[in-house]
This record gives sequence, C-alpha cells and structure tokens, in this order.
Amino acid sequence: MQEPVQLSGIWHRYPQAAPDTWTLRDVNLSLQPGELVGLLGPSGCGKTTLLRLIAGFERPARGVVAMEGREVASSSRWLPPERRGVGMVFQDYALFPHLDAWQNACFGLRRGQDSSRAAWLLELLGLQGLERRYPHELSGGQRQRLALARALTPGPAVVLLDEPFSNLDVEVRLRLRSELPGVLSQCGTCGLIVTHDPEEALAICDRVAVLRDGELHQCASPRQLVEQPATAFVGRFVLQGNLLPGRIRPEGVQTPLGWLQPASAIPPCSDGMEVLVSPQALQFTADPNGPAWVLSREFLGREWLYQVGCQLEGQPLQLRLRLPLEADHPRGQRGHVQLVSGERARVFPAGIDLTAL
Repeated sequence: MQEPVQLSGIWHRYPQAAPDTWTLRDVNLSLQPGELVGLLGPSGCGKTTLLRLIAGFERPARGVVAMEGREVASSSRWLPPERRGVGMVFQDYALFPHLDAWQNACFGLRRGQDSSRAAWLLELLGLQGLERRYPHELSGGQRQRLALARALTPGPAVVLLDEPFSNLDVEVRLRLRSELPGVLSQCGTCGLIVTHDPEEALAICDRVAVLRDGELHQCASPRQLVEQPATAFVGRFVLQGNLLPGRIRPEGVQTPLGWLQPASAIPPCSDGMEVLVSPQALQFTADPNGPAWVLSREFLGREWLYQVGCQLEGQPLQLRLRLPLEADHPRGQRGHVQLVSGERARVFPAGIDLTAL
C-alpha cells in the first residue's frame, strides 16, 4: 500500500525572508495508512508551514511532496490544492456562516456525489439532529466537530489539523482529542495534527515529529520519545526535563548536582556534555542559607510542580521539580536541590542554546 504522504528533502522559505533564513530545512517525513502523526514544537518552528506545503498552499524551494506514490510538488511538478484530495481542519473552524450544518458538511462533495457519508459522519460526531442549524447556533465543540465532518466527507487519504482544539475549553478539548483517533480510524484516513502541547501529542498520536527552527529532530512513537529522546531539545521540550552541564569521568557523569550514571551509551564528543534529568529525579530541602530558591509552584492534583532557581558552580540554572503533596515550599523559600539516589540520566553533546527553551 502506498504511503498517503511522503516528504523528501523539503526546504522552504518565504519570499520576504533573507536568503539564508529557512522555514524548513531538509525535512523527511512520511505518514502510514491509518495513523495519526503529531507535529510538535515551539511557535515559529515550521509546523503550520509543513501542513501548508502538503495541502498545496505553499511550494517547496527544494525537495519532493508525494501523495499515495504520486508526486504533487517538486522543482518540476505542481498539483493545485483542489486536486490533492486533502482535508483541512483549521483552528478557527473556517465554516461558511451562510450555510447550515448539512450544507457545510456536504460542501466538498462534487455535484451528484452520494451524500450518505456526510450523514454518517454527522451521526458519528454527535451532530445528528443539528443539520439545519447555522454555525453561530452551535457551540465551539460542535463547530469543530462540523469542521472535521466537512474535511472527512469527500473521503480524503489524509486530513490536516492545525491546532484544532486550542480555542476550546478544557473539558471539550479533552473529549474531542480523545475521540479523534477513533474517528479517523473508522474513516480509513490518516491524520497530521499540529500542536505545541507535548501532553496532547503524546496522548493521542501514533507517532510524534518534533521540530525546532525548521529542523526535524526526531519522529518516533510516544514511548520512544520518552525513553529514547534523540537530542537534548527533544528531552527538554517533550519531557519538560532539566538540562545540566556535565563532564565525563571514569566513575560516571559529573554534574553541579552530583554524580550520575548514564542511561545509555555516551555519544562520542568532547569533554563537555548536556545531561537530561527528569523533574522527578530531583528533590528540594529547605535551608535559609541554601543556594536554590523557589520561583513558583503549580498544584497538579497529586503533586506539586516547582520552578526552582539556583546558582551552582557560578552558573544560574532554572529547574523543574515534581514533588509529593506533602512538600510545602512557598515562593522565595531557599534550600538545596539534590539528585534522587540511583537516578540515571541521558547524556548529549553540549552546545544547545538553553535560552531558546
């Protein structure tokens, strides 16, 4: 079976950008039939541009976009958006206000084409009985369901979703995102969803592609991202881990917080390293004379998430700590940060710009 989407060596820049300013740099990515892939990364990393290239709203400067084995964009070929068979779901719904729900759902069908799929999708998405309502008469969640139905009604091989849940309240967002993989599976359609929320990507996607500054750092299953981050950035952004400076010694890895054993083979590099430590691997002990201080904390229901600043070996650091409920350290309290005994960490070559994270 042909891959619904395959991107090979994609480079892109906008016309008004400087000649050496690339939005995407040598991106290679493919979607398998029936899977949901997340595009994850900070704002401005190229996620939406990648979607627009697949849809046909942008042209690559180099590389090839292929759909089901057919080249749709390259230096020698260009297929317009309306001929690519791609469904789009936008952040702001983009429904037609003068059309009712049924007319919106059927908008992508050709004249005379069977509309039974639209009826099936409206029922599948919980919109049965609302066919004659206009978009302004629907809730935000209903409008986003309708936008998804409209995208899926023509039977596209792939549906592209650009942060579709960001404008919804928490309860509706959680419900819709949990339903999305099942809906796509029943439709026999693969999906590519843009998000900046690591929790969302890990929760619902079969694979997650992590972008930074137009470069693809890693594309893997959620479990692989958590257990085997390919770069320090993936570990910091996806896992919300802590990056510490480290040095390789015969007895292990030396960090400002103590000694660690690497969780995997240490990559060949110079003496300087970046050590990824999870928030759960650190503990905080109150001490009015300690070199660390509590910047802020968030109550997560079963634990606290602390942001702690510290001055270690003359270097300022800001660390994330997940502490049990009994931990009660107010903002400004000073203390010591220690490594949990037995913790193992992942080690990467030094050089990542910590200020950009």
